[in-house]
Amino acid sequence: MLASKSLPLAPQRRPSVGRRASPSGRVHHVIVCKAHKICVLPGDGIGPEIMSVATKALTAAGQKEGEEFEYMYELIGGAAIDATGSPLPDKTLATAKASDAVLLAAIGGYKWDSYPNEIRPEKGLLKIRSELNAFANLRPAIVPKQEVFSSCQKNRRTSDVIFIEWLVERIARVAFEAARKRNKRLCSVEKSNVLEVSQLWKEVVTKLGKDYPDVELTHMYVDNAAMQLVRNPKYFDVVVTSNLFGDILSDEASMLAGSLGMLPSASISGDGPGIYEPVHGSAPDIAGQDIANPMAMMLSAAMMCRYDLDCPKVSDRLEAAVSQVLDEGLRTGDIFKEGYPNTRKVKCSELSEHLLRIVSA
Repeated sequence: MLASKSLPLAPQRRPSVGRRASPSGRVHHVIVCKAHKICVLPGDGIGPEIMSVATKALTAAGQKEGEEFEYMYELIGGAAIDATGSPLPDKTLATAKASDAVLLAAIGGYKWDSYPNEIRPEKGLLKIRSELNAFANLRPAIVPKQEVFSSCQKNRRTSDVIFIEWLVERIARVAFEAARKRNKRLCSVEKSNVLEVSQLWKEVVTKLGKDYPDVELTHMYVDNAAMQLVRNPKYFDVVVTSNLFGDILSDEASMLAGSLGMLPSASISGDGPGIYEPVHGSAPDIAGQDIANPMAMMLSAAMMCRYDLDCPKVSDRLEAAVSQVLDEGLRTGDIFKEGYPNTRKVKCSELSEHLLRIVSA
């Protein structure tokens, strides 16, 4: 998993100095770390269900690792439209900007499909990304060893791949740093044989590569990358590409994991709070039925702890819990396969109970 790979993006917290009296009456100075302020956006559809699991697990993991989290709940998307008429209320944006990180579940649903474009739920997500300057999108395509059977690559060796999208020089630097912390391999994907903008992309990435002589940089046309991702996913480690190509390739890569319900993502600004959310949508057709998969939400919280909050031990604990429930054979419907040995289908609530038990152990 991506658990052991980190990017140097998390700011160091400034501890405060407190005073504590011993039984003898002597005063000892102790280091007291302030609580991490998390802007929590449950959103729509299955969002509130999976967010509840993630925050409970995050609190439990923090208690075991000496970290404290303060949750500030706000509205976004359809829920915000219903309550305020706006997909991103000013209060939500202000809270997000004042936070250390933003944890978002999902937005949208059939209910708002006929609304005017300017007040659709998706506008809230686009605006908060823009306002927080969240220019780099990280999408780990993780294939847990327990889930290779459900992957489209079940007869091949697969691994996790990070897709990083958006603004050329800034995003390329994030990609090189990610590669440096992983296996020191970066593949830049573009279409420079046809598109002028891709020629500029390749030129900028190649020039920046001189600052990272320890990272092996390769270039690949997007059509070939799409084929190689199916043919030989082990070739890739970190992939950097544009928003358009990244959306296509990362969705293709999601099939390596067998289900979108297992995939987290992060939108990182580098100088402010990032936004952490599952790749999957709000799934309004299964909302309230206790069958949602909360694991991508938990893994998004784990990414938040690693990249923005400098809490790697909490991240490790959350990711280990996901791995262990898979070891125990527990599967929500989206990843359950009939006839596969030593597994059983469970409700979201039962899976959540097991996750919390493991995190708290």
